[in-house]
Amino acid sequence: MVEDKIPFATDAWIQRLHEEVNKSEAYRQAAKTWEGDFYFVVEPEGSLTEPVHMYMDLWHGESREAFIAEDPTVKTPEFVISAPVSVWKEVIELRLDPIKGLLTRKLKLKGNMAKIMRAVKAANELVRCTTRVPTEFPE
Repeated sequence: MVEDKIPFATDAWIQRLHEEVNKSEAYRQAAKTWEGDFYFVVEPEGSLTEPVHMYMDLWHGESREAFIAEDPTVKTPEFVISAPVSVWKEVIELRLDPIKGLLTRKLKLKGNMAKIMRAVKAANELVRCTTRVPTEFPE
């Protein structure tokens, strides 16, 4: 059975990622000491004309909350990672390592880079969770 693809940078997409994170034993183990929340900001590109703020609260190997923030001032997350759709697509398709993306500034970070560098395995497991979301990227 082929699953219908979920449009990227939508509430349905971030909710599905939330479910995949909470089902992942590998993520739970890799991130058992992680505490931190994020805005994953998808910058306008192609048919996406406005930035999208996907919020995710990751706490000790679980996703406690995930949603699209229509108003980005609704949360003040510890980390904000932003990039255009094309870069997020590279990450989700495992063509760009997220840490390398941060180091080369393809992914822009607001927050403590050292804390992220101490959680490389958790970051990689989070990306593996994104690969399990059947994704349709905007053109």
